Amino acid sequence: MKLLRVGTPGSERPALLDAEGTLRELSGIVADIDGPLLADDTALARIRAAADSGELPVLDAAAGLRIGPPLGRIGKIVCIGLNYHDHARETGAEPPAEPVIFFKAPDTVVGPHDTVLIPRGSVKTDWEVELAVVIGRTARYLESAEDGLAHVAGYAVAHDVSEREFQIERGGTWDKGKNCETFNPLGPWLVTAEDVADPQDLSLKLWVNGELKQDGTTAEQIFPVGEVVRYVSQFMTLYPGDVINTGTPAGVALGRPEPKPFLRAGDVVELEIEGLGRQRQVLRNA
Repeated sequence: MKLLRVGTPGSERPALLDAEGTLRELSGIVADIDGPLLADDTALARIRAAADSGELPVLDAAAGLRIGPPLGRIGKIVCIGLNYHDHARETGAEPPAEPVIFFKAPDTVVGPHDTVLIPRGSVKTDWEVELAVVIGRTARYLESAEDGLAHVAGYAVAHDVSEREFQIERGGTWDKGKNCETFNPLGPWLVTAEDVADPQDLSLKLWVNGELKQDGTTAEQIFPVGEVVRYVSQFMTLYPGDVINTGTPAGVALGRPEPKPFLRAGDVVELEIEGLGRQRQVLRNA
């Protein structure tokens, strides 16, 4: 299933994109797309049955409905750094022996087509297309990668926008370059796990002003999805509605020759992951 949320920021309502590409209303069945829903197999089965029946009310996509983040009330966003072999090579970094973990605050999340703001004083705002993993069952001290995959509710496209000067040159951890407002567009859909045949066989692409910058595959991940979930569960409890951004492939501005083509106001970034949908953002100054 392709689950999404539509409406103005803070007032999104649940919806579903059916197999024919028709947008349908879910408000009569569930209150929101969030952690409690994803943990409720009965509610998910009810949504699937309603979708199969074709009786869900149609939403007029042409009416200018904003698509919001596909997940409400996100608990935490755990991010994995340097998780692609090709990205490690382009930045001159050694592949890590263990996953590199940092965090993004849930309030960095915006809709897939919302404006992204370049922070004040920024000269090194960068792009990163990423596979987002949404947790559907409480995970703690998992024993295997297979267990990790069993705790995934679904997948989505994430844009891990980063400010490299803040991240690398300003001291401390990476968090200063990762948590600026609007720095985590998410969506357009949450695709349930049973509808993603193999999370290690998905293409990821990103364009800036129509020029292809990233063209990768999740097969290049150093630590695959199941192992990432297992590993993270050794250090913190993952709850339904938590998100893991699983890293980016090669092609970011940071890995390019000088002068590096960092983002500026007016730039347009488009990104997509196979089967998970497409995003488009216009950059503006904060």
